[in-house]
Amino acid sequence: MGIVDRFRLDGKTALVTGAAGGLGRAIALALAEAGAAVACHGNRRPAEETARTIRELGQEARSFSADLSADDGPDRLFSEVVVAMGAPDILVNNAGMIHRSTAEDHDLAAWKQVLEVNLTSPFRLCQLTGREMIKRKHGKIINTASMMSFQGGIRIASYTASKGAIAQLTKALANEWAPHNVQVNAIAPGYFRTEVTSALQKDETRNRQILERIPAGRWGEPEDLAGAAVFLASPASDYVTGTVLVVDGGWLAR
Repeated sequence: MGIVDRFRLDGKTALVTGAAGGLGRAIALALAEAGAAVACHGNRRPAEETARTIRELGQEARSFSADLSADDGPDRLFSEVVVAMGAPDILVNNAGMIHRSTAEDHDLAAWKQVLEVNLTSPFRLCQLTGREMIKRKHGKIINTASMMSFQGGIRIASYTASKGAIAQLTKALANEWAPHNVQVNAIAPGYFRTEVTSALQKDETRNRQILERIPAGRWGEPEDLAGAAVFLASPASDYVTGTVLVVDGGWLAR
């Protein structure tokens, strides 16, 4: 197999959570362009438009809806995907949420919801998908980490806690599942133009401060994650596991 062929995903099925827009949509489209069939998950924002775009590319795609803050959300999503498309060869845990508040005033219910969506749900999907991957002796799992996997941030204690934990969870699963030829990695996006960062983009002071620190001099666009996602989902990364791949325009290096 030539090196370019090692980036192909023909015959593979991927489940991408949070695929209705932003980073998840860009990742879903990239995996489809590399040859994968894609199960596109959405919740409040349906992912049917993403699935339709993929079908227009000539690839199989279906949309699924599940509330990942609910205890049974991950199980229901996984079951529906398996029935409709088979057990995924690739899992991308991209869905996430953020709650902005001072730590001393952080609502406990909001704390629990953020941890449920950003950490517990990804773990459960890893667990469900991982069991099938272990049986087949192959699989790729990509979790979405963050700059807050390395830094503390301001007024986002629950988000920071969840993203610090997702980086460590990635390493823990990688250690356990590497002998089964299942690679578990994470992508840590820097500051990207998405709905999650809209408040920062609109804040003139914070927007200027962020851009001044990024050596690339710009916010990331969702498509900037495409190459990293395809690499970690493909045979090209078969000897890469337990890593957190930073895609940040140089933010952490500054």
